[in-house]
Amino acid sequence: MKSPLLSLPGAVSAEGVDEGVAAHYGDLFREQRALADGSGFVDLSHRGVVTVTGGDRLTWLHLLLTQHVTDLPAGLATEALILTAHGHIEHALYLVDDGTTTWAHVEPGSQDALIAYLESMKFFYRVEVADRTDEFAVVHLPAGSIAEVPEGVVVRETPYGRDLFLPRTELESYAAKSGPAAGLLAYEALRVESHRPRIGFETDHRTIPHELGWIGSAVHLQKGCYRGQETVARVQNLGKPPRRLVFLHLDGSEVHLPPHGTELRRADEGPDGRKIGVITTSVRHHELGPIALAVIKRNVPLDAPLLADTTAAAQEVVVEP
Repeated sequence: MKSPLLSLPGAVSAEGVDEGVAAHYGDLFREQRALADGSGFVDLSHRGVVTVTGGDRLTWLHLLLTQHVTDLPAGLATEALILTAHGHIEHALYLVDDGTTTWAHVEPGSQDALIAYLESMKFFYRVEVADRTDEFAVVHLPAGSIAEVPEGVVVRETPYGRDLFLPRTELESYAAKSGPAAGLLAYEALRVESHRPRIGFETDHRTIPHELGWIGSAVHLQKGCYRGQETVARVQNLGKPPRRLVFLHLDGSEVHLPPHGTELRRADEGPDGRKIGVITTSVRHHELGPIALAVIKRNVPLDAPLLADTTAAAQEVVVEP
């Protein structure tokens, strides 16, 4: 779905799964600084929007999600995962309930598979699941923003800013009075800085929540049964995950960033050494320079310098080994 905001001056379209919204509007670092200062907005209208209505919605979702949502207060933002039977991450939902409807935004294009799963689990519960992507666009306001939120718009308030479920018909008019617009690259740079994983980037078909630090924020350890809970409980109580998320400072003298999937090796073993992980997201930050998130083997020493192909990288702990 192509955003009308790609017609704004300087807009350059994002690629891959984020195609359809702007990667930037001509000045990446200016856009980052604006977001960091609490001004502007980010067009996330390519993300899927799913709603659940009905009197049983929270009780029913509680049975399916990794998060405790039975008594989720209206207006309180949370996030949750759906796991496979083996505990691998399948969907990430960014949720808020407005008192009558549970709203979630999800990765672009993933809403069809999510809805198919939810529909298959309805049974006799009084719930209705709907794809609202054609009707509502997600707009992100950064932390500290004083931008006006139109009356009646559902909002997810988080430590990193507010996500608005804005009617698509109002997207252009809202952008006109809420600028400056910041592109997805600026948003992603701040996401990497704050060590927040993203499904499809930091995850693969084997990823379990412990590896990315989603225990607590998206996985509640004292709730009832859900698909994949056995793996979560076993790793939590009896072992350690095989991999861990790390934050990397990359060599700033390199012209090109190592892309998603670039293999990581220990620097003392050289570029032909054993693979110990991969770059998952790399960005240029307005203050920190080139940085990245990566997933590496749990037993890699915390002080081991790394190589991303030929780019030197120093790690900071995100998930404890």
